[in-house]
Amino acid sequence: MKALYILFAALSIVSCQNQGKEDINKAKQASIDSMKVEINKQRVIDSMKTEMASLKEQQKVEQQRVESQKVVVVHQQQANGTTTTTTKKKGWSATAKGAVIGAGVGAATGAIVSKKKGEGAIIGGLAGAALGTGTGAVIDSKKKKE
Repeated sequence: MKALYILFAALSIVSCQNQGKEDINKAKQASIDSMKVEINKQRVIDSMKTEMASLKEQQKVEQQRVESQKVVVVHQQQANGTTTTTTKKKGWSATAKGAVIGAGVGAATGAIVSKKKGEGAIIGGLAGAALGTGTGAVIDSKKKKE
């Protein structure tokens, strides 16, 4: 009879220990799952930031394009007193052309060279636009001197 009591006590202790291990494993799995959810949330946030930066870049290019298409109106008065009006369409400045070309070449190069294609294209595009803008500004300043 004593053997039965000892056996029953030993079984209850062992079963309690198994229950504790299961609880620990469940807690570990819950922690891992919550970390995976947070990582996925961060990926979504990062992709949205990338898209927002891309949209801002497109808006800048669009704004530069609109500004470069402004129309200049020239009034000329002739000797007989009549006025003629001619409109000249203002073309792109060398700075704007350099920025657009540099952004395109930089984005293509960045996408080709980088392992992360989207990130490389954005970084390359920004760097190319900066270099193209600088080069175009130098060309514009030379034209103004002439």
